[in-house]
This record gives sequence, C-alpha cells and structure tokens, in this order.
Amino acid sequence: MPSVKLKHHSPPDTISSSSSDSVRLLSRETLRISASLASPPVDDLPPHSPPSPDSQFLHSTLRLICCEEIDGRRFKYVAESDGSGRFKKNSVRAISLESPQTPFDEVGSFLRSYVVPEGFPGSVNESYVPYMTWRALKHFFGGAMGVFTTQTLLNSVGASRNSSASAAVAINWILKDGAGRVGKMLFARQGKKFDYDLKQLRFAGDLLMELGAGVELATAAAPHLFLPLACAANVVKNVAAVTSTSTRTPIYKAFAKGENIGDVTAKGECVGNIADLMGTGFSILISKRNPSLVTTFGLLSCGYLMSSYQEVRSVVLHTLNRARFTVAVESFLKTGRVPSLQEGNIQEKIFTFPWVDDRPVMLGARFKDAFQDPSTYMAVKPFFDKERYMVTYSPTKGKVYALLKHQANSDDILKAAFHAHVLLHFMNQSKDGTPRSVEQLDPAFAPTEYELESRIAESCEMVSTSYAIFKSRAAEQGWRMSESLLNPGRARLCHMKEEE
Repeated sequence: MPSVKLKHHSPPDTISSSSSDSVRLLSRETLRISASLASPPVDDLPPHSPPSPDSQFLHSTLRLICCEEIDGRRFKYVAESDGSGRFKKNSVRAISLESPQTPFDEVGSFLRSYVVPEGFPGSVNESYVPYMTWRALKHFFGGAMGVFTTQTLLNSVGASRNSSASAAVAINWILKDGAGRVGKMLFARQGKKFDYDLKQLRFAGDLLMELGAGVELATAAAPHLFLPLACAANVVKNVAAVTSTSTRTPIYKAFAKGENIGDVTAKGECVGNIADLMGTGFSILISKRNPSLVTTFGLLSCGYLMSSYQEVRSVVLHTLNRARFTVAVESFLKTGRVPSLQEGNIQEKIFTFPWVDDRPVMLGARFKDAFQDPSTYMAVKPFFDKERYMVTYSPTKGKVYALLKHQANSDDILKAAFHAHVLLHFMNQSKDGTPRSVEQLDPAFAPTEYELESRIAESCEMVSTSYAIFKSRAAEQGWRMSESLLNPGRARLCHMKEEE
C-alpha cells in the first residue's frame, strides 16, 4: 500500500526569546494558567471580548498542545517552540491545574485504595456499607477473642498459666498471625486484577504458598530466628490465601450453567477437603520412614505447582481479558479467524505477573508516557479527530500506547485496544515485510516520523474495515467483551476540539 504523507500542523507564529529566559517564561506561564482558573467561564464573558485559546501564550515560546484529566485532577501539556515556529524535541512539560493535595487528603486516598472497591460508591449497591461495618465489628471481637483462645491452647499442652515463657510464646504466636493479616490487607489493593487476571493471580498465589512453606521449613535450620521467619512465612501464605479466596468465585461461576453457583462452590470445596485429608494421611505414612526433608519437600512442591498450573489452564472463561484479547486479535490478524473459547483459553499465558507493566500495549496511558516529542503528537493527532481515542508508538520504550479521550465509551475503549494491537502488528513488520516477534518491539528498529505516520495510516484503514468483522466473529465463538476486563488506565484527554 503506498505511504500516506500528511501535512504537519504548524503552530502559530511566536516571538523568540533567549534561552536564558526559558526558566522565567515557564514560571510566568504557570502563573498565567493558574490565574485563568479563577477567571469567569467562557459563557459568562461579555460578547464583545471572546477569549482566544492561545492568548495566554501569545508572547511566549510555550504553546498549549493538550489537556488531560486523571482521577479528577487536570493537567495541561505545553511545549516549547523555536524562532521558526517548530517545536523543540523533548520539550513537553506538564502543568497541574489543581492545588497539591493536603497530607490529610493523601492519607484518605491511600486508605480508600485498601478498604473500598474501585469506583466506590458507584461500583457497589447501598447495602455494602452496613454489611462491611458489621463485618468489621465482628472481626474486631473475633481478633480480641483469639488472644485468649491462643493462650488457653498453649496452657493446655503443658505450659503453666503463670509462666512468663507461656506469655512470650503466646505473644510470638499472635504477632505471627498479625503479620499474616497485614500481608493479606496489603495485597487486597490489587483490586480489579482479581476479576480480569484471575488465572495469572491464582497461579502466582500458589507460587507464594510454596514459598511460604519453604520459609516455614527454614525455621528448623535457624530456630533463633523463629519469629521473623514465621512472620514472613505467614505474610506470604496469607497473601496466597487472599488470591485463592478472591479468584475462587469467578472460577466456579464459569462452571455454573444456572443459579447453582452456591452448590457448585460447596461441592468444589468438599472435593478439595477430601483430597487434602488424603494427602495428610499419605504424608503421615511416608514420614514414618524418616525421608530427607528437602527432597520430600521438593518433590511435593513440584507436584503441587504442576497441578496448580494445569488447574488454572483447564478453566474455560468466556470473557476477553488482556491476555485472551491479545490471543484473539493476533489470531484474527494472521488467519482471519477468531479462536474458539477452548483455543483462546489454552493459548492464554499463565506465567505472567499482572502487577508488572511490561506489556507491549498500554491502554489508557498518560500523555507524558506516550509522547516525548510534541511534533509527533501534532503529526498523529489528525488521524483521530473523528475518534474518541488515539494510538501511537514510542520508539524509546518500544511500546504502543492507546490514549482515551474524555467522552470515550465502552465500545471506543474496545476499539482503541483493537487498534493498538493492529498498529503493533504493523510495527512488528520488518522493512522486508517479514514479521518479527510480537512479544516486544525492539527500539533499535525505531521508525522515522514519516514511517510512523504511514503505518498509523495503514492501521486506521484496516481498523475501519475489520473492527466490526472482528466483533462479529468473536461473538459467534461465544466471547463476551467488556472494556473493564481490559483494565484501561484512568487518564483521559479532554477538550480535544477546543485545544486544536
């Protein structure tokens, strides 16, 4: 397909200033933008004095290029231009339009990220607050009661009630359990990852469970470090327990065909308990022969992890998360068909950690991550004037970025994700037309600005003709698509038409 060369947008004429004044100019423009927030809205201005979008930058080398909002906080991005009217490279700067958060607000936001679901209160119904209030009180009394029950159990196995050693052992045991609860609470911040990356998190939790078991065995080699080792092991095992509990319901839900999820869950837990009791009996039998502790633990751990991997791999989910969406789009681009539910789940990668952002496609990215050169933004922007998103490629990071506009809806987010993978497909094509690895783009093959425009033009043409076909064929295979399962970032480009 012939390359498409677009006419670059040129910024308005500017009055050049010396490099020694750049710091002073940046401070001046920051004050001007902040002061503009206190000015009357556009609708309240007199008819004879319409505001100019670039009036506040008229006598400066800084030019407003974009506006962004994330979690209610707004940012304006400005770039510096030279005397010829061209943008300087790597001159993009972000200016916050909000006053800094107070320490009290920061602490409040930190606590909310741990104790309430994302999107609260709109993401839950009205009965959530009273339920969690009474649940917190129940656990408060339960935790207090656990201190006395632990001490009683220790006394029952021979420790004297008045012995100081008994109290020390009880305190150590309670600290160990308390550390585990803290670890459980900290990992709960993963939030929605339990919904859309449940296979990866479930297997990662089982890896942590075996790690915790290994740390517990280490206490035999270093009994004087019992408390720190036991606390560390309990933290790790409680994190694994949170993962197992949080992913259990979605997995069982995938098996239930009607309103029988409770029955499916109960029977599944029963099977697990029976197998656990049988494993306990087997361990008692082989322990009488005094086998090597390290060898036995290694063999049992290998069996545990192999079973865990096959367990999560056998689950067939109907939803398209990031991993399965990638499998579906890559198959569609290469063969023209969308894989079946069984094929898509089999090809999904399990050995990945959802909290590591090393993916080649970033959905809902921030402007400062996607664009370092303002000229690239001005060149890419015209392709997406009629869309509620835009995609680009960063040569320095070797990633494709999909930026979402403020008015983007569910279908726009899905289309942006599809477009990003299409652009990734084109960027993975070497100059001789043979495909390179789709795992990660190599920055050494960084395209020129003109080549990037040409490939974006090709991707736009393909998306316009193939996105609807992809959705139709995915639905025929039984896939259910939702933008929330793709975990888009919260940054949104706002007022794109006004900033143009």
